[in-house]
Amino acid sequence: MKRVLKFFGNHLKHMDKVIPVICIGLTVFDIFLVNSMVKPGFVDEHAVKVQLAAAILGICAAGVISLIDYKFISKCWFVIAPIALILQLLVWTPLGVRRDDDLAWLEIGPLSIQPSEILKFVFIITLATHIHKIGDKINSPKHLLPLLAHGLFPAGLIMIQGDAGSGLVFVFIFVVMLFSAGISWKYIVAGIACVPPILYVAWNFIMQDHHRKRILILFDKEMQEQEILDAYMQQYNGTICLGSGQLKGLGFTNTDNYHWTFEINNDYVFSYIGMTMGFIGCMAVVLVLMVLCLKILSDASGAQDKLGKMICTGVFALLFFHCVINIGMVLSVVPVIGIPLPFISTGGTAMLMMHACMGLVLSVSAHKEKEKHMFYTEKD
Repeated sequence: MKRVLKFFGNHLKHMDKVIPVICIGLTVFDIFLVNSMVKPGFVDEHAVKVQLAAAILGICAAGVISLIDYKFISKCWFVIAPIALILQLLVWTPLGVRRDDDLAWLEIGPLSIQPSEILKFVFIITLATHIHKIGDKINSPKHLLPLLAHGLFPAGLIMIQGDAGSGLVFVFIFVVMLFSAGISWKYIVAGIACVPPILYVAWNFIMQDHHRKRILILFDKEMQEQEILDAYMQQYNGTICLGSGQLKGLGFTNTDNYHWTFEINNDYVFSYIGMTMGFIGCMAVVLVLMVLCLKILSDASGAQDKLGKMICTGVFALLFFHCVINIGMVLSVVPVIGIPLPFISTGGTAMLMMHACMGLVLSVSAHKEKEKHMFYTEKD
């Protein structure tokens, strides 16, 4: 028993303590927000229960993952990768559920799961492992091409299923991790040169009319007025909600008189924060998320090996992209692509897996400190 207590005490001593405090704080804030949103036609009490259960499971998962050496987790890629991929492919079976034209959910009994969130977690582990194994040979064409396939396959799979937003998350994670791994500038320049023809093909042959309209409407005031009851309605209502709180917000009482919008508990939760807590509340949330991103980058720079650095970089890219795109959607500066705000938007799978990703960062941080401690003890 003493050995067990000593192990946990050692782990807590060396583990990054800022990240769990921020994540748990954001989670408690999220439960409070969702509970205050309960209103017929918008949010029901079931959403609160799901979010609470996912939060508890997520915090427990982060704690367990932090205890496991990230090197061991990396070695288990051949077990977790097929499981995540099979879950993603199951959306094409009768278990798959289509919502808002996206075939992105599984319904297994009473449970509703979004497998792409699980795949993001696994993708960070497998790509970090792949980059670590390649090492300094990353700029060799025979190693770079399989790496490109590794990065683009899940993104393509998700996009085929109609979830373009999640597909872009995979692309961003891949690009950031590749850049952090030290890919040559000649490949970066070549990649940038390929962007215009890719965008041309996507715009003319892949994107549907409603996708193009979501982009064009951001720059065309006339179209916004024409589509205010259709394509632009959600962003328009979200902007009204966001600005209605002005500096200090309208508070959480008597919400029946507030201006609400659909998905206010999910994609547009930042609008609700602005409405109830005002500009001050919004800036506080942005500041906390910014500190979390910077702390993860700090752990990446302090990692003892490339594997740990890549894992932290991947988690940073995931968190950063979600935050920027979600807030950008509410501010009407990016098109609506269904990206939730980490730890705050509702969604059980997203909440659980975001905590799991933080567990990976904590594992890198904790085991780095343990290695340092062991080294200096032996040296002394």
